Amino acid sequence: MTEPFPSSRDLPAERSCRWLFFLLPLLFLTACSIPPSIVKLPSPPEPRLIQTGIASWYGPGFHGKPTASGTIYDQNDLTAAHQTLPLGSRVMVTNLNNGNATEVTITDRGPFAKGRIIDLSYGAGRSLGMIGPGTIPVRLEVIESPYRIQTIPASLDYTLQLGSFSQRENAEQLRDRLAKSHADVTIVPLEAKDVTYYRVRLGTFTNRATAEEQARQLAQAGFPVIIMEK
Repeated sequence: MTEPFPSSRDLPAERSCRWLFFLLPLLFLTACSIPPSIVKLPSPPEPRLIQTGIASWYGPGFHGKPTASGTIYDQNDLTAAHQTLPLGSRVMVTNLNNGNATEVTITDRGPFAKGRIIDLSYGAGRSLGMIGPGTIPVRLEVIESPYRIQTIPASLDYTLQLGSFSQRENAEQLRDRLAKSHADVTIVPLEAKDVTYYRVRLGTFTNRATAEEQARQLAQAGFPVIIMEK
């Protein structure tokens, strides 16, 4: 019959030290074999882009009409027009007079009145308490954008589109016709599923007013014109 393993109290001091000499390396190796737990800290949220200025609102005269994004304007929806933020951006708008805030989606372009940074729908303006005053000081915070932007652009560049064709030959004919009286006429291909569209575009304009004037002249000459953002 095997005798029970003696405890350190039953062993002489020399034998106790000998057992500790063998046990300590074993304990050290066991501890080293346990993989350390890795804790990945979440990345800090990126600071929101902020803009302050004067807001206005627009409503009945535009209700039911197409916006720059292609959607139909409903004055009761929480939407807004901004000159440069990407269409589809979500923005928190705060009325700096009373602290009211509401989230809107950028679906249109504007305002074009000097000194204003955003044109709110009637519904958004009502929630901020600005229908009576007409204009208010606001703070804009960009919550989400369809693509990443580092800053809120001060302005956009524009170009004129005069046609879009599935046959390149048709696009080249229109380009050659326009090139007789206009410079900077290009063909810009667009891949869409199994079809390539060839878009005929004219010029680069640093402000919308200049683009609109050129578009008006081309329309009077019989060309269908669409003002596009570059």
